[in-house]
Amino acid sequence: MNETRVDNGVAEVSGLALGGRRLVFLDRARIYTCGITPYDVTHLGHAATFVWVDALARTLRLFGVEPETCRNVTDVDDVLDEAAHRAGEPYDAFAAAGQYYFDRDMAALNVRDVQHEPRARRYVDQVIRLAGGLLAGGAAYVRDGSVYFRGEPAIRGSGLGRDAALRLSVEYGGRPDDPAKDDPLDVAVWQAGEPGHPAWDSPWGRGRPGWHAECAAMALSVFGAAVDVHAGGADLRFPHHAYQAAMVEAFTGVRPYARAWLHAGTVRVGGAKMAKSAGNLVLVRDLVDGHPAAAVRLMILDRPWGKDWDYSPALLDQAGARLEELYRAAGRTRPAAAAVAETSRLLAADLNVSAAVDVAIEEGGAAARSVIAVLGLN
Repeated sequence: MNETRVDNGVAEVSGLALGGRRLVFLDRARIYTCGITPYDVTHLGHAATFVWVDALARTLRLFGVEPETCRNVTDVDDVLDEAAHRAGEPYDAFAAAGQYYFDRDMAALNVRDVQHEPRARRYVDQVIRLAGGLLAGGAAYVRDGSVYFRGEPAIRGSGLGRDAALRLSVEYGGRPDDPAKDDPLDVAVWQAGEPGHPAWDSPWGRGRPGWHAECAAMALSVFGAAVDVHAGGADLRFPHHAYQAAMVEAFTGVRPYARAWLHAGTVRVGGAKMAKSAGNLVLVRDLVDGHPAAAVRLMILDRPWGKDWDYSPALLDQAGARLEELYRAAGRTRPAAAAVAETSRLLAADLNVSAAVDVAIEEGGAAARSVIAVLGLN
């Protein structure tokens, strides 16, 4: 990845393979990650995405590419409003507490700080400008104090059939039954004010940003018209990422919005997606209280990044044993160059962590030490 060879005076630069795409970089990579809605504790399903993005950033640095990282905070959200109301706290204070615990858990997992951390409540003006631009381009319309984005480009880009898109829209709070919409799959860029939710002034009356529009506006403000990698959980692929990308592309005219996507696989327990509603949360704090944080990281990373997987305590124990093997291998003295180059090649090949760890354990020495450092397993 970004290894430069010179043949007959022509420099040939290789790239990073990610999700079936080959990416060539100059000196930096723009990585936008959909962050948390800070209304509850951090569980393993959340953490898996952010550990993978951290591993991607560390791998890029290995090859001389500086990652410019952005991870938003969705602190304007209907679910957050409801949780804050139940707790009897203002939504922003409630979100700040949730953010504190999230930051603590990320630090425990050795996830490095991002350079940009936009919070939705500070980007309301940018969402209003986004809505205005979409209206001017005919990609949105005003109805009853709300601004709706025409959803057809997002559906087309997702590759989903209309029935599947409607089902997911209901599941993720897209309000397809809103009678003000021209089409059930249109979504609010700006939602008219409602009781129990924060509201701001806009040209269309008081209201609040829509979920997809928040990320679109924050990503545009931080990185401009495009990013190199957009990351998030696999469950965000539709509707969130599809609508966000479609809004940005409609606003800027630049396509594609993202050169590549990293959709981290869903973490399950007993075959069911980890979720508060399912009552099967595995909390990061509980894991790192009873096991080395590096073992938790390795458990997350020792698999294809896009693959769904089931957590079990036995899996964490296995990761701990494999980590000990890797540490022992790091103490051996072996010829280094070829093995280090091989582990680097494997990490550049779609973040093939499992194969890189296998080689590091077998070869030991500098190869193992390099893998430990790159993957943040120290």
